[in-house]
Amino acid sequence: MQMNIALFGTSADPPSIGHQQILQWLDNHYDRVLVWVSDNPFKTHQASLSDRLAMMEITIAAIQPPAQAITLHPELSHPRTIDTVEQAQKLLPPANFTLVIGGDLVPQLPTWYRAQDLLHQVSLLIVPRQGVAIAAAGVERLVTMGTEVAIAPSSISIPDVSSSDYRNNGNSSVIIPTVAAYIQRESLYAWQTSPAP
Repeated sequence: MQMNIALFGTSADPPSIGHQQILQWLDNHYDRVLVWVSDNPFKTHQASLSDRLAMMEITIAAIQPPAQAITLHPELSHPRTIDTVEQAQKLLPPANFTLVIGGDLVPQLPTWYRAQDLLHQVSLLIVPRQGVAIAAAGVERLVTMGTEVAIAPSSISIPDVSSSDYRNNGNSSVIIPTVAAYIQRESLYAWQTSPAP
């Protein structure tokens, strides 16, 4: 029987408690969870790729009980997801690959580089984000492009947090304390160095 492998890539700038909760859920539902941190061609990043990778490592290490299926794969990091998927397929024997994406990416995904090829090689698991409606037409378009789509159950209960909350104003409730300590030590974000009013 083929393994069910979840593919979870993120820019992790920084990784949030939402990322951690999604990973914890994936750890319980897939044979393996391959995680990578990459540069998103649609975003500018404040922290370096190596710092974001270190923060993701800290985030995974803090999962309780300890993750069994999650492994971090820096070699999968690529701005184009199709390249990541093709690399994952070389790394592993034939498997059922599921690409995990946030609900906010549903309208954008068809515009990705070689989107059609990508969708022929993976299934999708869409994780809803609070305040972002997943349009049925968007999901239908992905299906017609050749993939199977599942919506993650609400039992994941992802908190309404975003990495930008931390990047922009240092809202430490969106990240775990060990990541906050790393950021503090490395002075990664602009708000940390701006002079007090």
